[in-house]
Amino acid sequence: MMGHSHALSGVVGWMAIVPLVDGEQFLGVRFDLGPGEIVAGALVCAGAALVPDLDHKSATITQTYGVVTKALSAIFNWLFGGHRNGTHSLLFAALMGILVHGLVLWSDLAVQVFVFLLIGIAFNGLGFGMEKNRAASGIINALVTAGLTLALFINGVDYSWIGLAVAFGCLLHFLGDIATRMGVPLLWPVWGYRFGQNVGFDTDGAVERHLVTPLLTIGVVLYSTFRFPWPELLPAA
Repeated sequence: MMGHSHALSGVVGWMAIVPLVDGEQFLGVRFDLGPGEIVAGALVCAGAALVPDLDHKSATITQTYGVVTKALSAIFNWLFGGHRNGTHSLLFAALMGILVHGLVLWSDLAVQVFVFLLIGIAFNGLGFGMEKNRAASGIINALVTAGLTLALFINGVDYSWIGLAVAFGCLLHFLGDIATRMGVPLLWPVWGYRFGQNVGFDTDGAVERHLVTPLLTIGVVLYSTFRFPWPELLPAA
């Protein structure tokens, strides 16, 4: 799927599992999800759902932070055997989850920086900005991302769950690509079989543009409407 579809799937996927994981404990991590954690998780998953495509030189995530992400893209492409190979495997999702959880154990500042980067990637994937003026778009994206990251920090958002959220975002990416004709090698490097190959729809084809993306967008609106206690969040009259 295209970047915007992956980002939307990250938001919808996180919103969908909130009632299932809230108050529960997984792999030693407890999910206590208030409004701040729900917003943060949706954006984290949206950004993480773009990470597997860092192996492609033209991907949304590769273009987000200029020379830095372009250099990382070249490294990922070489390490994982090209586009839609190692970065589209369960092993990669697990590695990303472990790496990010390591940030949680290492430094709160490192987590905040990583959240900032993921939110910026998420906004870029969701189409936030002006295509005709990339410089202005980048500046606006950075300012909004910084403001939102700071607001979440001030509100004391707990990111102990972020490693699992990133791994989940990667899994959502895989599900999206399994639905396309190219499929993904989930069991790389043990088995190169591409799950979903020659079965689903074309990437950026009519099905994705006119059915998948609109449905995901509706899902974001509906979940945002019903997932938040809006009367409690709005100031009293």
